[in-house]
Amino acid sequence: MGSETEQARGQWKSSSLSYEEALSRLPAALEKEGFGIITQIDIQKTFEAKLGVAFRRYRIFGACNPSFAHTALQQDPRIGLLLPCNVVLYEADDGNAVVGVIDPMQTLGAHGESNALAGVARDVGARLERVLAALPS
Repeated sequence: MGSETEQARGQWKSSSLSYEEALSRLPAALEKEGFGIITQIDIQKTFEAKLGVAFRRYRIFGACNPSFAHTALQQDPRIGLLLPCNVVLYEADDGNAVVGVIDPMQTLGAHGESNALAGVARDVGARLERVLAALPS
């Protein structure tokens, strides 16, 4: 789905789930792959409160796998700028959910001089792909 630019940033999946259903399932799908949600931004509420504008239901989750984060930060403490891994959930015009996950090879893997960081990025990417796969199309 989407342009090459979108694909370079991450992977996206349109789901048959409603936004609310996806919102309720996403934390468990992340947890199954070793991620916890450490931040959550409700863009719809933020835009309403700060800008006074209406916006679709849209959330950004900061997902963290502590083991992978620890390994990456041991390799290069500057990697913290790229953490946590963003996962996006928004409501499409048809009412169904769209979920996106960051491509860690574009962040962690692209900026690491060591094979260890590229390895971490590949492992994180594989887990995030499984999170997407756990949600119905």
